[in-house]
Amino acid sequence: MAPSASPATATTVHTAVAAKPTKFKHPLDPLTPDEINAVSLAIRLHTTANTPIKAVRFITCTLIPPPKKAVLAALGIPLTPGGQPEAPTPIVRKAESDFLDVINGGTYNAILSFQDGTWNVDTCGLVAEGSEPQISPEELAFCEHVVRRDPTVQALAKEVGVEPEQIYADGWAIGYDDRFPKHTRLQQAFVFARFSEHENLYAHPMDFVVVIDSLAEKVVQIDFPPTYKRAKDGSAVLGVSTTEPCPLSEDSFTESKRERIPPPLKSFDFLPDLLQESDSTHKPRDDIKPLHVLQPEGVSFKMDGNVLEWQKWKMHIGFSHREGIALSTITYNDDGEIRPIMYRLSLAEMVVPYGAPEFPHPRKFAFDSGEYGMGTMANELSLGCDCLGQIHYLPGAYVTHSGTPFLIKNAICIHEEDAGVLWKHTDYRPGGRHQTVRSRRLVVSMVCTLANYEYIWNFHFYQDGNIEVEIRLTGILQVYVAGQDEPNPYGTTIAPNVNAHNHQHLFSIRVDPMLDGLYNSVVESDVVPLSAPTGSKENFAGNGFVVKDKVLKSQVQDGARDFDWARERRWRITNEARTHYASGKASSYNIMMKGGVLPLMAHTDSWVARRASFAHKTLWVVRDEEGADGSRMWPSGKYVPQTREEPEDSVGRWVKDGNGSIENEDIVLYLTVGTTHIPRPEDWPVMPVEHVNLLFKPNNFFSKNPSMDVPGTNDPMSKPAFNGANSANGANGTTSCCPY
Repeated sequence: MAPSASPATATTVHTAVAAKPTKFKHPLDPLTPDEINAVSLAIRLHTTANTPIKAVRFITCTLIPPPKKAVLAALGIPLTPGGQPEAPTPIVRKAESDFLDVINGGTYNAILSFQDGTWNVDTCGLVAEGSEPQISPEELAFCEHVVRRDPTVQALAKEVGVEPEQIYADGWAIGYDDRFPKHTRLQQAFVFARFSEHENLYAHPMDFVVVIDSLAEKVVQIDFPPTYKRAKDGSAVLGVSTTEPCPLSEDSFTESKRERIPPPLKSFDFLPDLLQESDSTHKPRDDIKPLHVLQPEGVSFKMDGNVLEWQKWKMHIGFSHREGIALSTITYNDDGEIRPIMYRLSLAEMVVPYGAPEFPHPRKFAFDSGEYGMGTMANELSLGCDCLGQIHYLPGAYVTHSGTPFLIKNAICIHEEDAGVLWKHTDYRPGGRHQTVRSRRLVVSMVCTLANYEYIWNFHFYQDGNIEVEIRLTGILQVYVAGQDEPNPYGTTIAPNVNAHNHQHLFSIRVDPMLDGLYNSVVESDVVPLSAPTGSKENFAGNGFVVKDKVLKSQVQDGARDFDWARERRWRITNEARTHYASGKASSYNIMMKGGVLPLMAHTDSWVARRASFAHKTLWVVRDEEGADGSRMWPSGKYVPQTREEPEDSVGRWVKDGNGSIENEDIVLYLTVGTTHIPRPEDWPVMPVEHVNLLFKPNNFFSKNPSMDVPGTNDPMSKPAFNGANSANGANGTTSCCPY
């Protein structure tokens, strides 16, 4: 699809673009829609005056964060415990953009700065061959049009009873396919039939996969996966001799050695009105009474632009086209002392590898952040639906092909939730008293739709100093058509002729700590039994166990860590320059990730493992290095689509090639968590949410439980569920939570 506007014409050398005054309350505020317009116009003028580029397709346009020390100085945050903040220095607002040369091909990167009221192009150059920026929402949408209008696709669809207007396709990045040149910008398209408006198209998968050239806007290949047969011993046997892709010179259908498989026709809808039409037995539940979230005195948080204050927390909430939510400069007010905890917390990358080995299914491993962008896939959230209670929304904006901004008004949701009991104790002796304190948590959330899947990102902040990252997975399984009674060794037949392959979701959470200052370390702790045997003088009862600590010192030797179940391994971020008054141990935050730890199932030299080096290890620790485009950010490289090997700018290479210290340094952590999904029929047609959780918990950070000052709650709105003697205790039907 050609861009909607060509570059602006210019007959003289490039001049800077005057823009509306750029005012930001916080140096990490994302680019505004006006700034996106101004940056893209500056690039158009530059390319017209200084390059042979005739048509530009913008893919990204984003803020380049200022240097950390400059940001911390501007906010008055010291670099060391008890130190004084550095003197503020001028902060120059910078942006960068990736764009395509639509006529000649190639990806360009431009860096711009805003000075004296104008955006100036500082650098603009062609990136290395094979480096493709993320696939835009417009490209993904247009992929379906390219597939639907193709005569060969139409003919193949008609052979199995599908008309051209019933053809639908989900565009994906190509994954890995070295049959094509590196410089061709590709998408693979999974094809479905849709027989009525709004019905669940994933109920009707088709039996071929299409590859398109995104710039040429044409189909370049159609691949037919082979099928399985049932052997006499009951095992599944592939109908071809190899899982290797056939050459482009060969006909894929002939090489698959199978018959055509029509899409299943049975509807599996999820919209209530369509459910009632397609399933005569469907009846909505009628025994659910309303449950309301009320805050009659308003919310307990304050907003100043993108800066949030709640209880003792303060942070900046940013929108990133790639990360989605980016939380920065997170601090905690510890009895009047503002203590820094994290400089930035966000999703850095994720990959979803599928487990079927027969081609072209191995191409299915989506890097949903690096290949598409969580921010660009964010939903417009609905009040009372996606978020309950009294809600504050923040917008998000990203660039479109034409250089104009696309605005998501309600991209980020902020609200409070009751989180159960925070702490409680009862003196069980006669006449003893008790105290119950309920927990309130702040939620910063976003919902993103990646074709069939939905990801719900919840960042939780608690009154006891805990920070939680919760990922909820829902949506519809990625499915493929199965032949009648075809065995399914690498997945589950979740409905007649509907096959859902086994797969994994692996997330790389980036943590840029500033725990009591910018210079931190990571301590690895193993919990092990005493080596002394039962009956010995040292361990007579045999019950002893100890914690053995190891400070990670060298990036190349200690920067990549495995989880060890047998040793109950755990890690904590520490600042050795500050210790607890009683324990004498360093100020720390524990990393609690045991529930989300998983191994990458693919071989270490597989297509996916070579591109997703972050998935090999549970924890990565590297020393940060700030360059012209900011800090070390992306564990699978800045440019992810169509990479074929481990990129130079990936976390695996940073560790391999690094020879510096990671002790008492400005470090960055990458945490790998996720889930292995073996599909169930109960996941169909829409999957109930699955949870992945990651918790950061203070350890020797506070002098004592920091939530001792949270008042007990005796909620006057709570009442007995039923009238009767067994409904509640006490003369008035209630029992006080906090009888002082």
